[in-house]
Amino acid sequence: MTRVLYLIACAAGPTQFIDDGVCAAQADGWDVCLIFTPSAASWWEPRMQELVELTGHPVRSRYKRPWEKDVLPKADAMLVAPMSCTTLNKWGSGISDTVAIGIPSEAVHMGVPVLAMPYFNRAQGAQPAVARSVAVLREQGVLVLDGPDGYESHPPKHGDPKAFPWGRALAGIRRHAGF
Repeated sequence: MTRVLYLIACAAGPTQFIDDGVCAAQADGWDVCLIFTPSAASWWEPRMQELVELTGHPVRSRYKRPWEKDVLPKADAMLVAPMSCTTLNKWGSGISDTVAIGIPSEAVHMGVPVLAMPYFNRAQGAQPAVARSVAVLREQGVLVLDGPDGYESHPPKHGDPKAFPWGRALAGIRRHAGF
C-alpha cells in the first residue's frame, strides 16, 4: 500500500528547492502530492510541468470550483513545509483563504496527521502572533516542528534555504502518523 503525503509549500526560501523535498519524501516511501500557496506557485510557474512529472500528480494552488472533481488521491498525512510566517499566522487565526491553508486546517479535524515546519527569520519569529499561532495549531493536534526539534529560525538575511531539514520533517511525520 502506498502512503499519500500532501506536501504543502509556502512562499518561503526552501520552496525554490521543493523538488528536493519531493525527492526526499519519495525516497521515504511516500506518493507525494504538491500544493502551493498562490505566491509559491508563481515561483515555479515557468517550470511547473517538472513538478507534475516528478510527482505524477497535478500541482494545486487554488481551490477547485464546485463542479470540478478532486484531482488528488486522499492524503494519509500532510506536511506543511516550508511554512511561512504569513501562513502560520493566517492558519492560527482561522483564515483559510488559500487551498494551502484550507486543506490542512480541515484535515487535522478529520483525523489526518498534520505536521508543520516553519522557515522564517528570528525577527519575524519575534512577533507575538507567532507564539500564539503555534500554540493554537498545537492545541488542534498539528505537530509544529520548530526550534531544536525542527527548524530553528535564522538571523535576518542569513537563512540557507538549500539546507532546509527535510529529513527531520519526514521523520516527524512518520512519528506523528505512526508509520
